[in-house]
Amino acid sequence: MAHRRERHGRGLRGPLALPNPLTGGPVPLRNRPQRAEYFTTCVHGAVARVSGACPRALVGIDVGVEDVPVVAGPWSRDRVPLAAAIGPEPPQHGQVVLYRRPLEHRARTRKGLRILVFRTLVEQLHALTEIPLEELDPEGWATDDDWE
Repeated sequence: MAHRRERHGRGLRGPLALPNPLTGGPVPLRNRPQRAEYFTTCVHGAVARVSGACPRALVGIDVGVEDVPVVAGPWSRDRVPLAAAIGPEPPQHGQVVLYRRPLEHRARTRKGLRILVFRTLVEQLHALTEIPLEELDPEGWATDDDWE
């Protein structure tokens, strides 16, 4: 019997990928969420956690995601921004934009990405609203160093 395995992330090969012999239908295969999809899930989780701890922090603030930052001013090759915060100017809401690719690049694992997204969101909201970090994150995850 030939040794079969998943190569290069292209999905399963061999008998498991063939249709089910009893039903004739395809065998449903569970795939890991793609990077962008997982990042969006992390952002939704971070926003939900902040809104549960401190709902007033998100009043008048829109949270968005972009792949990479667009820097119009002088570019520093040493530092790439992870997020941007734009204060509210009536009639527009304030904005927090999280940059997916730089955040993914800094995190070593998916758990680390989830923690880093949350930390970044909390820091940006703190800068915009001046709400204390302890109120935005009462459980202290923003100071958790387990993001390997």
